[in-house]
Amino acid sequence: MLSTVMKYAEEKHYCPHCSGDLVLCHAPAVHVGDGLGWGSEYLFICLNDNCPLFVKGWDYIASQYGHVGSYRYMEIPNSKESYTMMVVGKEAFTGSIVDIEALKKQSKRYQEQKKALAAMETCVEERNLEPALTILLDESARIDDRKRALEMVVALSDLTCLDPLRNHKFRDEHLAIEVNQALEKILAANYVRECPFCSELVKAQAKICKHCQKELSA
Repeated sequence: MLSTVMKYAEEKHYCPHCSGDLVLCHAPAVHVGDGLGWGSEYLFICLNDNCPLFVKGWDYIASQYGHVGSYRYMEIPNSKESYTMMVVGKEAFTGSIVDIEALKKQSKRYQEQKKALAAMETCVEERNLEPALTILLDESARIDDRKRALEMVVALSDLTCLDPLRNHKFRDEHLAIEVNQALEKILAANYVRECPFCSELVKAQAKICKHCQKELSA
């Protein structure tokens, strides 16, 4: 779906009434004519307020129907269908414009996620923390994939995961608890602990923190 939208974003469509560019927008949930969907999640719409169709539409609807409104020209992607859609104000559809830059970022994140998932299959054998850490820190990744990534982080027992995981705010409270438990396992496996005063790592049996010189409890 994302690749399809990105393809739409690169297409050029023009309004036959004003020759202006049509803008890619999210389609309304309901078709104004028959109550059914549009058959597409996206529409190309003329949002030019100086378009003759839009300018003249106000007087036409007022005289014919006694209502306030006008028309916008629109086309359905991958179709020869086009419509003049009634709108009740100038702001109609301006809030549903597809954010191309956000889509590009989403596409990039998706590609990075796909790459990390593939690399995660061999990351323990290769002693490569990065793929598992990437998935675990990705809030858009599936929860099952993130939990599997956490298992691999524990298996790798690499202390460089501590800061990224400690500094990340996990939206899933249950996953946050599991991450904290996993970090304790990793610390224990490396015979170290975190100083409660400065958060630096010290040996598990240390009595004095070598970083802040504070006395540590047993």
